[in-house]
Formats: sequence, C-alpha cells, structure tokens
Amino acid sequence: MSIRDHLWNAAKWKVMKDHLGYTDEEMKAFRENPRNEDVLSKAPALLDKRIVLEVVASQGCNSRHKVGDKLYFDGAGNLLTNRGPKKICIYALNAATSMIFASNELFYAGVDPNDMRFKRAACFDVGVQCGGWGRIVLELSVQDRKDA
Repeated sequence: MSIRDHLWNAAKWKVMKDHLGYTDEEMKAFRENPRNEDVLSKAPALLDKRIVLEVVASQGCNSRHKVGDKLYFDGAGNLLTNRGPKKICIYALNAATSMIFASNELFYAGVDPNDMRFKRAACFDVGVQCGGWGRIVLELSVQDRKDA
C-alpha cells in the first residue's frame, strides 16, 4: 500500500464528512453502509482518471458539436468545464449520465471501464430524418489523468 493510500485511509471519514457537509448523525449512517467503505477505498485510484466522451458522429447539432469534440470529466463524474467546448448541449449531458455511471460501477467492481461492451450513446434528438433537428453520438473512454 502506498503512502498516499495510508494517508487517505487515516483521513477519509473526516474528509468526506467535511466535503459532504454531513452532521454527525448523517456521517454515522454513511459509515454504516459497507458499500461506502469499498467505494472510498478506490477513491485515490479514481482521482488519477479522466472520463472522456468523444463525439464520434454529428449531424445537424444545434449546439454545433462536431466529430472529435471531447467532453472531459474527473474520475468522479464532474464535468471539467475548462477542458471542453464553450457550449455543451444539455441533451449530450443526458446521454453521458448513464455511461459515466456504468464506467464508475465497473471501476468500483474492479473491471476496466474501457472493456464496457456498449460505450456509445446519443443525445435523445432523433435527427432530421425522424422529425428532430440533429443528433450526436458520444463514445466513452477512461484515461489516466496525466494523458487526458
């Protein structure tokens, strides 16, 4: 176990209590859930990751997302607004939600999220052919933070 892991293990409950703004009673309930201990034990490794959603198809997108555009999230799924396009379509974020949730669940289970079978999703606009305006498709990858 690394020094960073030892330091995290010693401080994690106080850090989480302060971070989440929990009362003592709420923190007690949080600590009693064994899944929280498991998830927190993996937090240091998750901090070293970036979740990247790349636009792999785009037609008629009102927000002008184009193939090659990337949305960046930290390992916990927080959008890194300074890394991606200035405008991000809310419907693209809707598509991102389930993929990011699935990637984190796989990570917590010890499975590489990049091995996810279905790692593409689209905004819910059906495109002009079906009566909508446009459509984009996003593909997820999880990368080391230093590389993304």
